[in-house]
Amino acid sequence: MFKQMKLIECNLLLCSYFSSSFEIVLQYSRGCSFLCNTLPEDITCLAADRMLIFASYDNILHAFARNKEVVHTYEGHKAKIHLLQPFGDHVISVDVDNVLIVWNIQSEEYLQIDFDKATFAVSALLHPSTYLNKILLGSEQGTLQLWNIRSNKLLHSFPGWGSAVTTLEQAPAVDVIAVGLVSGHIIVHNIKYDETLMKFQQDWGPITAISFRTDGHPVMAAGSPVGHIALWDLEEKKLMCQMQDAHSTAIAGMTFVPGEPLLITNGADNALRVWIFDGPGGTGRVLRSRMGHSAPPTRIRYHGQDGKQILSAGQDGTLQSFSTVHEKFNKSLGRGSINKKKSKKKGLKLDTMALPPITSFASEVAHQSDWDGIVACHQGYITCTTWNYQKTSMGAHKLKPEEFSKHKPVDIYATAVDITSCGNFCVIGMSTGQVDVYNMQSGIHRGRYGKETGAIRGVAVDGLNQLVITAGSEGLIKIWKFKMKDLVYSTELPSSPSGILLHRDSGILGIAFDDFTISVLDIETRKIVRTFSGHHGRINDMTFSPDGRWLITSSMDCSIKTWDLPSGCLIDCFLVDSAAVSLTMSPTGDFLASAHVDDLGIYLWSNRSLYSLVSLRPLPADYEPSLVTLPSTCPMQGDEEPCDEMIEYVSPEQLGEQLVTLSLLPESRWKNLLNLDIIKKKNKPKEPPKVPKSAPFFIPTLPGLIPRFIPPEEEDDTQSKVVNLGVLAQKSDFYIHLEEALSTNEYKAPLDLLKSLGPSNIELELRGLAPEGGGSVEVMLSFLRMIGVMLNKKYNFELAQAYLALFLKVIIFLQNLWHPQLLWVTCSSASPHSQ
Repeated sequence: MFKQMKLIECNLLLCSYFSSSFEIVLQYSRGCSFLCNTLPEDITCLAADRMLIFASYDNILHAFARNKEVVHTYEGHKAKIHLLQPFGDHVISVDVDNVLIVWNIQSEEYLQIDFDKATFAVSALLHPSTYLNKILLGSEQGTLQLWNIRSNKLLHSFPGWGSAVTTLEQAPAVDVIAVGLVSGHIIVHNIKYDETLMKFQQDWGPITAISFRTDGHPVMAAGSPVGHIALWDLEEKKLMCQMQDAHSTAIAGMTFVPGEPLLITNGADNALRVWIFDGPGGTGRVLRSRMGHSAPPTRIRYHGQDGKQILSAGQDGTLQSFSTVHEKFNKSLGRGSINKKKSKKKGLKLDTMALPPITSFASEVAHQSDWDGIVACHQGYITCTTWNYQKTSMGAHKLKPEEFSKHKPVDIYATAVDITSCGNFCVIGMSTGQVDVYNMQSGIHRGRYGKETGAIRGVAVDGLNQLVITAGSEGLIKIWKFKMKDLVYSTELPSSPSGILLHRDSGILGIAFDDFTISVLDIETRKIVRTFSGHHGRINDMTFSPDGRWLITSSMDCSIKTWDLPSGCLIDCFLVDSAAVSLTMSPTGDFLASAHVDDLGIYLWSNRSLYSLVSLRPLPADYEPSLVTLPSTCPMQGDEEPCDEMIEYVSPEQLGEQLVTLSLLPESRWKNLLNLDIIKKKNKPKEPPKVPKSAPFFIPTLPGLIPRFIPPEEEDDTQSKVVNLGVLAQKSDFYIHLEEALSTNEYKAPLDLLKSLGPSNIELELRGLAPEGGGSVEVMLSFLRMIGVMLNKKYNFELAQAYLALFLKVIIFLQNLWHPQLLWVTCSSASPHSQ
């Protein structure tokens, strides 16, 4: 039913020194350019030269050409590769066991150098500019070594600075490199004369990345584990400025674009940013950025009715909008905070006013340009927040019960939210069992439903703002009047509900229970109309199809199931590697989006029933679902294997002998057989076409003084032009098959031949059965027996009636063939049960 489509790049794939993702993406300031084929494991190291992209996972190194195809595979390491360095016609790799291998890119041959971890554990790698066949190695012991890989000789050892080397970077000047240390020092060193030119120190911990500007400004940028970037003036030998909180986590990599005032950075917070240095003071500002959740999403929902935006709340506390069309339309609504102004002053690291992650939210597009259109509740927090999609920021109101406005309760928190279809009100369920209504425009409390009972597990408002449905942990479903706040219906459920979902257009309510079953309640009749069982784990989320015919559920048993509500059957089921924590289906019905446990990505599944033939037959009780791999960011390679859903169902010729079966022929083949004479009369031309007589090349003349032409001879019309067809007629294939059927009693061949003919040819064949047309009474009897067989077996029923009616009209009545035996067979064929 649902086919792998693609991964929305909420799990951003970063082109950095270290990348923990399943794909390689070449990133530039204007967006994603290329995608490569998928590697079987996490990418641990990444590097590139002018022709190839090198990526390693575990102990295997791959080279990609044209940014997509694997053209070389290098196998020789016995441990995980953690350093890569392209080097002319070679690529150098170092594993965690301290083994360095120099690979020839084309021949895949290599030279291996083993180092002793106790004396020289390789931690950084660099090819100095203009140093032919030479590489510079940094170690955890703090020493550096210069090697000639052609002769496999150690050329020089540098004593170091008493601290482990974390990174090496080539300066714009020849023979000069920058060395980053664990102690936070940056050493600018001339390796030709073994002389230290300048020394800097950062107070933020080890140096994680270094890069130099090459656009004429002597500036060096250095990254830190806390996400800050320091910019150093190399002429003044001092700190120029700081870019604090460039990332919320450690800076994993940074690179200045050659000849441009642009710095590209990425970090473990799943963000890629391009900084431009065009302001006073030398500081940079964000020019472009692409980011996703730094922690797995907890809830996703489509926003709007066009099916182009997905709202996602993650464990990192942020609310983001991802576009299914293009990543340039992605938005980040930020992170919830009690006091935004104080949070900005303290920064991300010291923000004690940040709200917990969002557990549930609801959104509406109506009036979203006038006031906030999103309401969310947070994990273990009593206050609900509003968000503004247009301004891409947290909203103006913090919704909290009035009795708790002055003090914060310990064990009371919001559990469920919903927003009305008009966008004017929101309904919030609490852990105490009370349900409050707030105005979205003013944030004023507008009423309360019920008293303190069990914790609210779900709330929903119908499409006309007439009813409010609540589900409590005590096992009750209650329906309230929206305006009067009166209880109009209450029913006890067989088990405690874990969540509810309302399809507003059809008025059906999906209820998930703690015993892993699902029920469907009709809010009009107040009756349970469907009950489904089959999950073997807690049901995480549910979603309806736009027309309300399907209910799609996900469970902790790693299954995603599609239930057909009209038939009450399971029509689709598949397993995934990681359990889906949230599901949402596009309002247009083309995509199903899913978020999974410990996964940063939002996955899209295309609805195969929209563009191909899919069988919606119920799955058997012993059906074993197959494991489906999650979609990736690159298209699937090769043709898909045929599956049961894509095979066209072929109906048998006759479902049962007791049933009357019609043919599959169009009505134009049989419905107008009795009206052929009328059709021919209407189509007959008023005057026959006159063919002009051809004049001879030399017109003959009569002899005489006056030249006169010889008049043409008139044709003799006295001779009859009617030809006796009985004399000239030849036996047709249909006639021959009927003759053979007199002895074999098999009428399939003549019937199939007759079904392939058009109405005019059918009339011609039937006229040819009469003796005047070259036929015989025996063949006419054979035709009537064929009709009798069709009527007795009850197949091609309408053809039998049409053929018999035409036969009676053309042969019997028009030609007055009243043969006794023929008349008896005709009556028997027309009424087979009267025999």
